[in-house]
Amino acid sequence: MTVPQHRPWRGVLVATALPLTAELAVDHARFADHCTWLVENGCDGVVPNGSLGEYQVLTPEERAEVVETAVSALGGERVMPGVSAYGAAEARRWAEHARDAGCASVMLLPPNAYRADERSVLAHFEEVAKAGLPVVAYNNPIDTKVDLVPELLAKLHREGFVQAVKEFSGDPRRAYRLAELAPELDLLIGADDVLLELAVAGAKGWVAGYPNALPRASVQLYRAAVAGDLDTALPLYRQLHQLLRWDSQVEFVQAIKLSMDIVGRHGGPVRPPRVPLLPEQEAAVRAATEKAVAAGLA
Repeated sequence: MTVPQHRPWRGVLVATALPLTAELAVDHARFADHCTWLVENGCDGVVPNGSLGEYQVLTPEERAEVVETAVSALGGERVMPGVSAYGAAEARRWAEHARDAGCASVMLLPPNAYRADERSVLAHFEEVAKAGLPVVAYNNPIDTKVDLVPELLAKLHREGFVQAVKEFSGDPRRAYRLAELAPELDLLIGADDVLLELAVAGAKGWVAGYPNALPRASVQLYRAAVAGDLDTALPLYRQLHQLLRWDSQVEFVQAIKLSMDIVGRHGGPVRPPRVPLLPEQEAAVRAATEKAVAAGLA
């Protein structure tokens, strides 16, 4: 498969939180507005139907409409949907839906219904790549129990199955090994709280959580970090890190949605089985967000 000269997964792509009504229905009007607001505030695009977008608890109809809403708001070039599913056939169907909706790339977890071996992982990505869109692998060994180590990612890239990886292992050492094994594979920051470490190591993009609430400051941090402007990036990273580390916590969806509410956006409720934050968690997120607002970062 030919990789487009313009790689649409580069830059700051926000893994979008999904606005829900009080009755827990998807609020598509608010979602379209949120996508537009993110781009207006400097983000390069959106990743709907990621784990932050609660895709696991959407009906197939809702999941399809979320992608279509984002494309209507921004155009397909700026939309990289998550197409993860338990089976490769279903994931491929989601990739085909993304293609037909006009998207330019998709993001895919490895098989995660069980601890898949290397042959299963290769077969999974091969099947989804048949949809014809460039695939960004999503490595999240913490949640999936399947680790896309640099050697396996290099093999997936060599076969033409993936063009980039959202790296969520939390181990910045992998960036250097990956650059040696697969220099043309784009590394994307996958966890907000290792942004600076992976940016300095050569990341080409950030699939981001906290820009849902603080897009301008987050984009400023990313641009400074990838440019090697540590005089700008390091103080900003220290200011934001208390919030950024929530992206790697179990309650990341609730935390980010609460921060959105605090800065005047609609974060709103989450769908079960997620439950509201504990009082002490809510107090911690609220204090850190209000501190960021007071510092002019919202």
